[in-house]
Amino acid sequence: MKKRAWFCAAGLILLMGTVTGCQGKYQEVAVTDASAETDTTPAPTKEIKIETTTEAPAEEAVETGDWYTFEERIEQDGKIRSYLTGKMVDTAIGNRRPIAIMMSNDKESLPQYGINRADIVYEAPVEGGMNRYMAIIENYDDLDRIGSVRSCRTYYTYFAREFDAIYAHYGQSTFAKPYLANVDNINGLDGIGTVAYYRTKDRKSPHNAYSSGERLNKAIAQLGYSESYSADYRGHYRFAKTGHEVTLDGAPSVMEAARVYPGYVMNKPWFEYNESDGLYYRYQYGAAHKGNEGPIAVKNVLFQYCPSGHYATTDYLDINVHDDSYGLYATEGKAIPVKWTKDGEFGLTHYYDMENNEVILNQGKTWICVISAQDSSNVEVYGK
Repeated sequence: MKKRAWFCAAGLILLMGTVTGCQGKYQEVAVTDASAETDTTPAPTKEIKIETTTEAPAEEAVETGDWYTFEERIEQDGKIRSYLTGKMVDTAIGNRRPIAIMMSNDKESLPQYGINRADIVYEAPVEGGMNRYMAIIENYDDLDRIGSVRSCRTYYTYFAREFDAIYAHYGQSTFAKPYLANVDNINGLDGIGTVAYYRTKDRKSPHNAYSSGERLNKAIAQLGYSESYSADYRGHYRFAKTGHEVTLDGAPSVMEAARVYPGYVMNKPWFEYNESDGLYYRYQYGAAHKGNEGPIAVKNVLFQYCPSGHYATTDYLDINVHDDSYGLYATEGKAIPVKWTKDGEFGLTHYYDMENNEVILNQGKTWICVISAQDSSNVEVYGK
């Protein structure tokens, strides 16, 4: 019989207490046209098991225990460790700020172009039960079609800033507009829109706005944005060392996680673990989720439960990405409950296990599902 478990934020409060006050133990050492979308409506007791899979080579990054930090990054043979995946990439790519680009998930817009290249994807609900993606892409230069590109919501500006990314979007809600001042952004409704974006004839508006690597680079140059990471940026996540992998064995409250469901009501997605390659493959709308380059698969899955409400009497969501809350981390076919906390308004979000150890991710791609806390009871985890 398949095992099934639910994670409810209210239940987790009884299990683990509060996140506040834990950070002392976990210091980091480390175009424009009328058809465009816009809105005018107003003491750790256990360690998570990290197995050595091969003999780990000498590495350039600072090593702390079984993970890397990014306090110092040293180039080796023209490569450097990626802030987004923890893997070695070409230095020119690894030292350049990524693009964080909004993508539609309406059926009329499928497939998403360029999403297979995303190193990190944020999926979050917007109005009407629909979800929207922010794909953070490090290596996008040779992509001639990215999107379809959709509009901004407030919470995405904070996610983009956590990665020092340049945020690409086509319009915004009225409520999000003031927050765009906090992040370098490329807006399809501004004058730069005709440079950065184009429309196709194989989709109907608003699902036919796209960008490309060439257009994005041209827009970045014209807007005068720095292509290099901020001098004080030290990366977001902790990644397991090369030759090691996080198995979650020995972690508190660990469970088998062959399939995990975030509980979104419209696209009804889930992630299914494939033992042959150690990746979680994504499904939605009752079938495999495919980008233009094939099935979508990631190494790490994070569910982040956030308090949420609505702006006044509108359908627009006001998702709180600042106050400490809870979630789930899945990798290598197992999952654990987590709690998260954010370092101030523009700081990083950190994830911790039930014994206050900061989560270490496996090297590779990560998908984050932002889930309204009141809907966290819909999260489901199945064993084999």
